[in-house]
Amino acid sequence: MAHYIAYLRVSTQRQKNSGLGIEAQRAIIEYYAKIDQAIIVREVVESVSGKETGNRPQLRAAITECVQHGYTLVVAKLDRLSRDVQDTFQILKALEGRLKSCDIPQLDSFTLAIFAGLAQRERELISIRTKAALAEKKKRGFQLGTPANLTIDNRKTGILAAAEKATKHRSNRLVLALVEKCRREHKTLPEIARELDESGFRTVRGKKHSIFSVRRLLKPDGCKPSARPIYESPEHNS
Repeated sequence: MAHYIAYLRVSTQRQKNSGLGIEAQRAIIEYYAKIDQAIIVREVVESVSGKETGNRPQLRAAITECVQHGYTLVVAKLDRLSRDVQDTFQILKALEGRLKSCDIPQLDSFTLAIFAGLAQRERELISIRTKAALAEKKKRGFQLGTPANLTIDNRKTGILAAAEKATKHRSNRLVLALVEKCRREHKTLPEIARELDESGFRTVRGKKHSIFSVRRLLKPDGCKPSARPIYESPEHNS
């Protein structure tokens, strides 16, 4: 039986504290570990940008443990491991090939190169979009940076608004993975609805889940397309 160390990454400490993105990654990894009949030895959570390839002590410790005990490092998506092609292959080499990414059916060097390249390109596009947006705002006369008169309350309001926006945009795949985890734990419909809400998920109308919306998720083939909750994919974390 395979033994996994789960590596979960978010790009900011705020996301780590709020759980945004963590629960979805955990649900996906647990779902595929069950399919692989693997044991998750432990879970590693790190708060660092994907472009910071040299400052990830938790990842380094996990790699060392995998090598020492013959474990496999598993991530929900390859971009959670890294957004740099060279860094991705260095990690694979350090792991002696013992790497699993749940979004890649067959992990070979060719496929890995493609997915790693896409992750790196997305990082570059995020940077391009950010710089272009800031330049446009500056051109229109907006003051960049944190205004001196921005109060603590204002900042808290902005953080809460950003968190609320993030929770409203999730993909169906992540939701279904979390629901599947709840089913394995034999949770009732109200309990599943509560876990979805506590994990930050909302229906397409921004509402909390009910037993009816959960039932639609459990039986998607038996409902009309218009009645099925749709969770749009968010912008990727950096």
